[in-house]
Amino acid sequence: MEVLLDPTTLALLCAVAFVAGFIDAIAGGGGLLTVPALLTAGLPPHLVLGTNKLAATFGSLTASYTYYKKKLFDPHFWRHALLATAIGACIGVLVVDQISKSALEKVLPILILLAAIYSLFAKVPHDDQQQLPLQNRQHIWTQRTQGFVLGFYDGIAGPGTGSFWMVSSMALYKINLLLTSGLARTMNFISNGVALVTFGLLGHIHYQLGIAMGLCLMAGSYLGAHTAIRFGSKLIKPLFILMVMAIATRLLWQQWSHT
Repeated sequence: MEVLLDPTTLALLCAVAFVAGFIDAIAGGGGLLTVPALLTAGLPPHLVLGTNKLAATFGSLTASYTYYKKKLFDPHFWRHALLATAIGACIGVLVVDQISKSALEKVLPILILLAAIYSLFAKVPHDDQQQLPLQNRQHIWTQRTQGFVLGFYDGIAGPGTGSFWMVSSMALYKINLLLTSGLARTMNFISNGVALVTFGLLGHIHYQLGIAMGLCLMAGSYLGAHTAIRFGSKLIKPLFILMVMAIATRLLWQQWSHT
């Protein structure tokens, strides 16, 4: 499905993608900015989700590779979460494909707003614990459950998934900002990649827009990942989330005010 966009709208969406990539690599939540922006540009909701996954895959690949190269992600330790995340994301996309366009237009802004509120008040991990916990059977099932649930959410909606990964991993495994960032970015890449393939097969991607935004996301993610590794800080999270809440509120008013 193709939607024609004027050059000004395309430029604004690419600028939003760069900022989203920068923030997502630091504290998660880039989709909280790109999804409302795409909806505001007038794209149908299924096309928004698929196009956002294409763009997000560029950014999450760049960030996850950066963290892996810096030895801040151990694929062997997180192997159970990797598989569960992929399965959950695929099922999530198949479920959202069955939801009608009108229902999704009303539900998606609510999910974005709830994710933004959660991200605003969620605590960012500290920099005091740089080692992974000892692997045990409880951690295996925790990884599987966490991966499936968050992968499913990323497939069915997506915004805020990185933040959910960071906060839940801090609570479950007691690891610091850099390790949680490496985990969140990698799991985002897995769920984005699986969801992207599924959305592509279903025909819900605007490829030109997704690639253009993806390249900008990649640049923002590269800068953001290196900034996070250097400073280990949450940076501009509160201002970012408040802006997202304003956008989501506007979308809610647009979709619900005339019903």
